[in-house]
Amino acid sequence: MARLEPRPADGERGSAPVEFILIGVLLTMLTLGVVQFALAMHVRNVVQDAAVDAAFYAALADTSPAEAEARARAAVERGVGRDLISFVAIVPGSLRGLDTVRVHIAATLPLVGFVGPGQGTLVTADAPVERVG
Repeated sequence: MARLEPRPADGERGSAPVEFILIGVLLTMLTLGVVQFALAMHVRNVVQDAAVDAAFYAALADTSPAEAEARARAAVERGVGRDLISFVAIVPGSLRGLDTVRVHIAATLPLVGFVGPGQGTLVTADAPVERVG
């Protein structure tokens, strides 16, 4: 006995390829969005780490703010592959009676690939100043 399979109605013909394309596009866009978000978080973490490193380097007794800024830019370039820093501000200060150095770094957060707005994120790091003697 031959097995009978139901035939789709005439209005349903060709809908499988269209559904596949629509779902494929949706899943591709979702995947690219997750990858782009991960890239943005990676860049922010690299910039935060560069700010901490620059703050501790600027707090050393024999370093200048220009050397700390160069170290921050080098750390970002090493971690991301390009210099995304808009500006670096190194400010001496005091926190609860302790001399400190505060480093502010503004960097571009990638919006599409590595292209993004000029000042996407601002990170700050503090470090106690080293005293000699």
